[in-house]
Parts: sequence; structure tokens; C-alpha cells
Amino acid sequence: MKTRCLAGALVAVGSLAVAGCSSSPAAQNTTTTSTTVQTGTTATANTGTVPRGPSSTASTTATPSGAVNQPVTDQLRVQLVAAGAALNNIPVAEYTGLAPGHTYYAYDSAIQTYWAGARLVPAATSDPSNPSRAQVASQDDGSYYLFRQPRGGSWTAYAVGASGPGTSCPTTPPAGVAQVWGWPAGSCRPTNA
Repeated sequence: MKTRCLAGALVAVGSLAVAGCSSSPAAQNTTTTSTTVQTGTTATANTGTVPRGPSSTASTTATPSGAVNQPVTDQLRVQLVAAGAALNNIPVAEYTGLAPGHTYYAYDSAIQTYWAGARLVPAATSDPSNPSRAQVASQDDGSYYLFRQPRGGSWTAYAVGASGPGTSCPTTPPAGVAQVWGWPAGSCRPTNA
């Protein structure tokens, strides 16, 4: 009986949250974010507007190290696209969001740091023979990104796409984070990226 009541309460709260989020289509499709600075081969997010995708959640599996999966929200998607765009010094508008099935997000309480992994999706151009800067940047190194954010800090992006067998990763998530994501130990991206 308690389980049914709890499930019913969760459905009711979820329904209220969905109803409370509905507004004009334009408001549902874009979000604006702003943060700071680019340095060397890493960057933190800059200002931009990106289309939002549907919200998703991750399981809350924890490891002995303190790493726990976190839900991937629309706000997170916007922040990651902005950080990846800043790394490449490309306007956020040249991206449409993150590739479905390739976004990971976790918090490691041992080092009080959030980690994310994602593939950015460049916007299509009207002339396929003239790719945008985002399309060019999304090849090789830019085909996958790792992100790190100290608690209370800004996201730092790392282009890790070209890292494969026989090459070293510019950065890797902690072992506990890789474990909750199901990534190979010491890897800087998922096996399917």
C-alpha cells in the first residue's frame, strides 16, 4: 500500500512539474547561459543560446569512492555546449545540442568535482561544401569532450575525441566516475564514442 501511495505521489508531482514547465514553444526550445574564460587547450563556458532537448535522468549508482551518477538536465546541456564552444572559440549558435546516448554526468564527492562527457552536435549548413567552424571542430579531437567542474566553479572542457588505442588521454575522469559510467578504466571517452 505504501509503495502504491508513493508511486502515485511521484506521478502527481511529475505531472505538476511538467505542467509548470509548459510555456510558449520559443521559451521551451532555447536557454541562455553565461560563464567565463578560455586558457590554453581548456576553456570554460561563454554566453550563448542553444536549443534544448528532452530531459533525461541517470541512475544514482554510487561507488565506494563517492562517485554518483547525476541527472542530465537541459541546463547542464546548455552549459556543456557553451564550454565546448568556448574551447574552440566558436559561437554557441553553431551547435544544436548534445548527441543522444553520448552524455554522461556524475559527481565525485571525494574531490568535490562534477564530471561530464558529451558529444556536441554542430548545426547543419546550407552549403555542404562549405562546413561551419563547428562542423570542422567536431571531427577528430572535437568529436568527444570531457568536462570538469569543481563544486561552485565553472566547467572546463577537454577535447578527447581522437584519443584511441595507443594514444594518451589529455585527461581522464577519476576511476569511480568511469566505473559508474561503465567506461573502461583510464579511458577519456565511452567505448561507443
